[in-house]
Amino acid sequence: MTATPALDVVIRSKVAHSVLTYHHDPKADSFGEEAAAALGVLAARVFKTLVVRADDELALGLVPVDQGLDMKALAKALGAKRAQMADPRSAERSSGYVLGGISPLGQKHQLATVIDESATAFATIFVSGGRRGLEIELAPDDLATLTTARFATIARTSKRQG
Repeated sequence: MTATPALDVVIRSKVAHSVLTYHHDPKADSFGEEAAAALGVLAARVFKTLVVRADDELALGLVPVDQGLDMKALAKALGAKRAQMADPRSAERSSGYVLGGISPLGQKHQLATVIDESATAFATIFVSGGRRGLEIELAPDDLATLTTARFATIARTSKRQG
């Protein structure tokens, strides 16, 4: 398996982690929910990485794959007036990853990052490893350290956003 920038980050950092792969179905409606089902883990432990535009800056919001992103809560956590989903091309260009494989780790440009507080309820969570079908399992605190993220309540049960 070819290493991705995300894998390079966790390997170099020497934090405890696991790398998991699964066969990605290109017809899947939700990359994150596909990952949770393929890995046999709770969807609440698999976090999707959403690139947003907060005022004039790109940022990341990480929420469980079975939930949506509360844009007002994310904007508040970032100290911005408002937030909205970034256009897909900006997300790919900034991160260096393709949609459905955007990892919070190893991004081309380090962005302000907020992880939903629910992550702290688990010993480990899963995030994209930098391509579809590749997940990294690690402790939420280690993820926050590696991405200089903060925790805040930014998820909502409606999946409309993200």
